[in-house]
Order: sequence, then C-alpha cells, then structure tokens
Amino acid sequence: MSSINRTGTVFIREDTRLPATLAIESEAFLPGWRVIKNLDRQALTREVEGANWNFFYLAGEMRATVFGREGLGALRKAVKCVLRKQKGQRFNSLEIPKIVSKRFLGIPFMSVTAHSRHIQQGVGLVPAKDFALSMPAAPNAEVATKQYTALISSS
Repeated sequence: MSSINRTGTVFIREDTRLPATLAIESEAFLPGWRVIKNLDRQALTREVEGANWNFFYLAGEMRATVFGREGLGALRKAVKCVLRKQKGQRFNSLEIPKIVSKRFLGIPFMSVTAHSRHIQQGVGLVPAKDFALSMPAAPNAEVATKQYTALISSS
C-alpha cells in the first residue's frame, strides 16, 4: 500500500500501447487496470516524452469518497468510483495526485482526487481516422482532418 498511497500514482489500462523503450513495473490493481510501481507521474512523463510520445492531461478533476480504513481495499473502492464517473470516455491512464484518509465521528473514510491521462504516439488527442469518420463528407475532407487533428497538449 505504501508504494500506491503516494502523490503521483499512475494507473494504466492493461491494453495500452507504450513506447518500446519504456520499462515499467506494474501489478494488477483492478480488472483491466494496473498500477505503475517504479515510476511516479513526473518520471513517467519524462520517459514517455523522451521516446517522442505524448502523455496528455485531460482537463477536469474527479473526486470520490469512500468509507473504510486507510488501505488497499478503500483505495480500490475509490478508484472504482472514479472510473465509473468516466465511463465511455476514451483515456488509458489515471493519475491520483491526492489521497486523504480521515475520520468523521469515529468513522474512517478516504477521499481520492484523480485526473484522466492518455499516452499515445501522435500529437492529436483525437485519432485522425476517428475524427474523419465523424465529419460530413466533403471534397476537402482530408485537408480538414489534417487541420483539426493537430491539437497539441502535453503535461
């Protein structure tokens, strides 16, 4: 628990493509999700960007509060709540910048703050093929796709 209960903990979806040069140690945390053990968010960002990939920060903050003592079980419940709030959104990483354990009237609870992150090779957060499919057919559709998929965002 001590390696997970720290600022900058990153969870990654199991089917996420990563740079070949990226050496991460991870372990299963929830079905479909792994926790990165050997790198925090800053180190992971340096490694990903060093391989000329991008580690996007998706705007917005999610919070979840669950009852239970400080421990792996309460953290799993809190991360499940956060992931449920993001159902249907396409991201492959989750950063936990803040974990707070407190008591209220003797009842222990844990609050977790999370940010969606996304690791990918291209600089456009929306893959060009997905964007082109959502556009109406036009004679210059290829030009428009190139123009609007050049959104750049990095941590």
